[in-house]
Amino acid sequence: VQLQASGGGLVQSGGSLTLSCAATGFTFDTFAIAWFRQAPGKEREGVACISGSDSSRFYEDSVKGRFTISRDGAKNTAYLQMDSLKPEDTAVYYCARGSMYCNLRAGSYSYWGQGTLVTVSS
Repeated sequence: VQLQASGGGLVQSGGSLTLSCAATGFTFDTFAIAWFRQAPGKEREGVACISGSDSSRFYEDSVKGRFTISRDGAKNTAYLQMDSLKPEDTAVYYCARGSMYCNLRAGSYSYWGQGTLVTVSS
């Protein structure tokens, strides 16, 4: 199992970015995929997840209405569309694979990508 996160960068407050998570080594549509982030000096927190059963989605409260998680089974890739970015969204973002059903608890995820840095300037 391998996950490759990409798409991070520097963006101004109010801007948008789309992160990608390319997956290999497993049946992509079967498993939940989640995005987590970790800001300097803070614990890793779950941002969004999409289940492998029915593609139901869950979001952390601070990103609801601004971030959208999706997946493309044909490309074995998950995405995190981030709009209306704020400086407090600055963090390293990780994608992770869990079981079939998603939640935002890091302990539920066994496989992690390497992280991609998102920096939002004010």
